[in-house]
Amino acid sequence: MLVPMSTFATHPDVRVESTERVWDGRYPLDVVRFRHRRFDGTMSAVRTWELWQRGPAAALLPYDPERDAVVLIEQFRLPALAAGLDPVMIEVPAGLSDGMETAEETIRREMEEETGLRADRVELIGRFLLTAGGSDELCSLFVGRVRAPAARPDGLVGQAGLATEHEDIRVRLWPATEAIDAALTGRVPNSVAAIALLWLHARRPVLREQWMTA
Repeated sequence: MLVPMSTFATHPDVRVESTERVWDGRYPLDVVRFRHRRFDGTMSAVRTWELWQRGPAAALLPYDPERDAVVLIEQFRLPALAAGLDPVMIEVPAGLSDGMETAEETIRREMEEETGLRADRVELIGRFLLTAGGSDELCSLFVGRVRAPAARPDGLVGQAGLATEHEDIRVRLWPATEAIDAALTGRVPNSVAAIALLWLHARRPVLREQWMTA
């Protein structure tokens, strides 16, 4: 099935020759033939890429400044297994936008679904393209102030997730220093969670001071 080329934003250095939808499931897959301007100023030959259209997403790092702790989730990910990793990944609450939701609306919904928590203050960290070589999924990453729930000695808070989406999510409380150390030493292979924790490593003293007094 041919896809309208208006799907792509107009850019003076890119010429889309054709697009064909080869999979039209929940997240379509298109084959795109295009040319782009090379660094020497010439136009490239026609290139063919597969583009997985997942659309906008949002994620949030739940941080409790009083307890100096973060709330992280764990869930099974088949692609992690395919990549040779432990399929149970340490993550932050995240999800794709539903309809015309804003990024903040998306993450507030996902937070409640995946952790049962609500953030009373939310700040944008940045927007990140998760798979630049194959997907248009652009993730708006936030940090949110929460009141962390009580946890068992091993940090376990409980389980969450929507039964209608077959979600099986484990919620765990981490001291901020331990979570940051896990990211710094490569023990958080989920890219969004790692970016969030590394950002917290850089900004934690300032953020904690601001949020403890506001």
